Amino acid sequence: MGLVSVVIPNYNGESYLKDCLDALMKQSYSEYEVIIVDNGSKDSDYRWIDQYESIIFKRLPQNYGFSKAVNEGIKMAKGEYVLLLNNDTIVEQNFIKALVEAIQKDDKIFGVSSKMIAYRDHRLMDDAGDEYTVMGWAYKNGDGKAVENYTKPKKVFSACGGAALYRKRIFDEIGYFDERFFAYVEDVDVSYRARIFGYYNVYCPEAKVYHIGSATSGSKYNEFKVKLAARNNLYVQYKNMPIIQLVINLPAILLGWLVKYIWFHKKGYGEAFNEGFKEGIQHFSEIQKVPFKWNHLIYYVLIEGLLIKNALIYVGMKLKQRFNRK
Repeated sequence: MGLVSVVIPNYNGESYLKDCLDALMKQSYSEYEVIIVDNGSKDSDYRWIDQYESIIFKRLPQNYGFSKAVNEGIKMAKGEYVLLLNNDTIVEQNFIKALVEAIQKDDKIFGVSSKMIAYRDHRLMDDAGDEYTVMGWAYKNGDGKAVENYTKPKKVFSACGGAALYRKRIFDEIGYFDERFFAYVEDVDVSYRARIFGYYNVYCPEAKVYHIGSATSGSKYNEFKVKLAARNNLYVQYKNMPIIQLVINLPAILLGWLVKYIWFHKKGYGEAFNEGFKEGIQHFSEIQKVPFKWNHLIYYVLIEGLLIKNALIYVGMKLKQRFNRK
């Protein structure tokens, strides 16, 4: 069915990595290799990994972030498919098999997002694929919702890079993860780019994985994470939208920034969010935009429609939640 190269980025994740590897070793799918790319961890020498057969371990001299680490793994990968997997995950036995079967249904599928379930409460979802809106907000499908509500496959804007299978030849066509992002929203960026080239992403409910979440960053919200996410969301828009699309969407983008700033300010992270926004604007000149091609015009139109649709869905969900709490 095709060789799968499992790429696991790691940074000070020894306490999680062994459980992750032990689950991988029990897969029903046999055609896979495992590549661990370590971002200069200080918590272990990782010699214990030698007990596992055929695991490739590459240590980088310092923490270059998620994007650089997975890019190194993708370059080393021998497989037809690349499976990116966070170190704080535990996969079920048929995980890889389900992902491969899903991606082989259509050559136009770039990424397959798995059914990520909350590790601490198996009744709740963590992620069923990611969406992106015209305001520049990314959000997770199913976050905190009941797992039984996410049993059907569907198209999603982006596969979540924490546990997703990608077609390697498409990376070679559209480019790898943008290393300027360091971490956060880089998976949305590469999935957006794939959509510009006419590919799409899907959610596979049969591929189940339990995700601890924020194991490396330490918490759901912190200044480092908020700053990078604010900056990188600007990068996503600037990189992937032609100038005319940016002009059309500018009111929505500014509204999205204002709402997010107010929300993070109330949470105590307003300054970090502002710093990220300013940094993003200051470094636009260093970001390589996706070149506009006329034969991609139809895909830009379809993406714009999806960004607007996702915005309406997201706002509707939030209003419904607020109404239900009253």
